[in-house]
Amino acid sequence: LLLEGHGVIAVFLVVFLKRASVPMPALPFLMLAGAKAASNVGFAFAALMAAVAASVVADSAWFLAGRRYGRRIMALMCRVSISPDSCIRKSELAFSRRGSLTVLLSKFIPGVAGLAPPLAGALGMPTGTFSLLNLAGTVLWTVSSMGLGFLFRQSVEQLVLALGRMGSTAVPLVLAACALYLGCLMTRRLVVDMRLRKTPRVMPRELAEMMAGGVEVVLIDVRGPYDPAQARIPGARPWTDDETAAVEASASAPEHVTYCDCPHEVSAARVALRLRKRGLPVRVLAGGFQAWLAAGFPLESPGADPSPRTS
Repeated sequence: LLLEGHGVIAVFLVVFLKRASVPMPALPFLMLAGAKAASNVGFAFAALMAAVAASVVADSAWFLAGRRYGRRIMALMCRVSISPDSCIRKSELAFSRRGSLTVLLSKFIPGVAGLAPPLAGALGMPTGTFSLLNLAGTVLWTVSSMGLGFLFRQSVEQLVLALGRMGSTAVPLVLAACALYLGCLMTRRLVVDMRLRKTPRVMPRELAEMMAGGVEVVLIDVRGPYDPAQARIPGARPWTDDETAAVEASASAPEHVTYCDCPHEVSAARVALRLRKRGLPVRVLAGGFQAWLAAGFPLESPGADPSPRTS
């Protein structure tokens, strides 16, 4: 109904808010625009341009924020996001495996779409490269979304007509559907957070004392793909997603500690849960790498051999 009077503006606002990380569904709205575009070629072009412009503006702002503030802006996005799929490590792994292709296809990857622009900025992707890839990916995503509306235009039109016949009662129904969507996302996020927070924690000082006292501790760095230029806690091994190797290599150790730099230690807790299911005694470093760094405990210099070893 909103498309009838303010279609192009509405498309721009919805897509911009979505790409600005406001929790709202853009796909249904683009499908509506695609259905309307079937009978109006001029609207189709204008809506496509509006959606692409809105997405590019928002993505460029996040890219520049990532370039300036680095991983801090990504941590902020993960902290405020209500999507249970948002994860810095997941996005970094996508970049390490697919490189530029991740920017091109990020809008189709749950949990990566919102973090891809600031991550590209933080990792130093050239502005021109990001702009071209992001523009191509945005066009592909917009055309695909509107194309679905075009293909299923009869069903979409029937839904719109049904809402129109409901008159003023359609507004509360639409608002209730939006509230249900947000409620489902928030519930899933809360359930995931509660499950991850039940994983036992170890404070940085306690870990440092264990290491200094000669306790055999297997440290697992879950901050993302191994980077030889990145400092880490002494003796830490990078996580490679190979659970079997991790279990076989450290089954006899009495202590295992995972750490990351995600809000609420999400990535480290996910790995810890997976290893605990395999029978390993695992705890998560409370506060992650940043807490260890803030406490002033020793770090292993960049470029050191990351081969598995214990402290």
